[in-house]
Amino acid sequence: MGLDHAAAKPHERMSAALAEDLAGVNALIRDRMASEHAPRIPEVTAHLVEAGGKRVRPMLTLACARLCGYTGTDHVKLAATVEFIHTATLLHDDVVDESEKRRGRPTANLLWDNKSSVLVGDYLFARAFQLMVEPGSLRVLSILSNAAATIAEGEVLQLSAAMNIDTTEATYLQVIRGKTAALFEAACEVGGVISDSDEAIVRALAAYGDGLGVAFQMADDLLDWGGVDAASTGTLDKNIGDDFRERKLTLPVIRAIAAADAEQRAFWARTIAKGDQHDGDLDEALRLLTLHGTLAQTRDEAHAHVARAKAALADLPDDPIRDMLGDLADYVVARLN
Repeated sequence: MGLDHAAAKPHERMSAALAEDLAGVNALIRDRMASEHAPRIPEVTAHLVEAGGKRVRPMLTLACARLCGYTGTDHVKLAATVEFIHTATLLHDDVVDESEKRRGRPTANLLWDNKSSVLVGDYLFARAFQLMVEPGSLRVLSILSNAAATIAEGEVLQLSAAMNIDTTEATYLQVIRGKTAALFEAACEVGGVISDSDEAIVRALAAYGDGLGVAFQMADDLLDWGGVDAASTGTLDKNIGDDFRERKLTLPVIRAIAAADAEQRAFWARTIAKGDQHDGDLDEALRLLTLHGTLAQTRDEAHAHVARAKAALADLPDDPIRDMLGDLADYVVARLN
């Protein structure tokens, strides 16, 4: 769902502060997504890359490098690497989830086909690895390649955990750390590594990225249910409940199942485990989440991870960029209020 709908937009302030570097990232992305022999590659890639995404992940790399006093140009290559990895996963995710819309536009798999989305995603992963090698840092290569593997592992774990009402909170955290937080963490960490920062600074950047990424995904999972006060709105928005329809086990549902009596557990077994969903089931699911307070609990968990991310910032240099990173963390959960 991204970062929308709030009055204050720290990612826009950060974008303005990093405008020159971001322009370099965008130019590099356009250059590297070109293909002499397969014109479908830039067609499919441009559809997603130029669809108005916030570029939050590559901005984190640029911001962390700037915060650490980096004066070279390799941070632009690493930021583009991060965006290519992210875009590749989106192309693959839309195939796996059979999605028809992404950022308000038809998905690539709908406009072209699943084969094109998968293969172009593979191409972007390959381009990402080409880019991450160019700075010549084995440690940077290790961080980003490990993140790519962790993302894939998280997606497979989510696939195996879907529809399983015995999924635990520990498994859920492992999934979101894999599919979302790993790239946030790596994006921040390489900004410090490329700057030859002290280990304490690099660890702080990684901790910030992890806390931000976990909070970001928890917030998105909560917003899929319409937020904490969704039950009081009466009519559900048509986009609410996609995770329920796809039978994904997110934190509000996992905790509601854990607190369920026999009748409520039977409801979850029918709708999630068996996929036998009827009119009114989404409203009943939302009623149960509200009854057990799991929407509010998820909001509080997201706030706790934001607090952890902001605590890590205390070890970083005093700089306007550091303040923007703190505001960005606050903004992730401000969407929930």
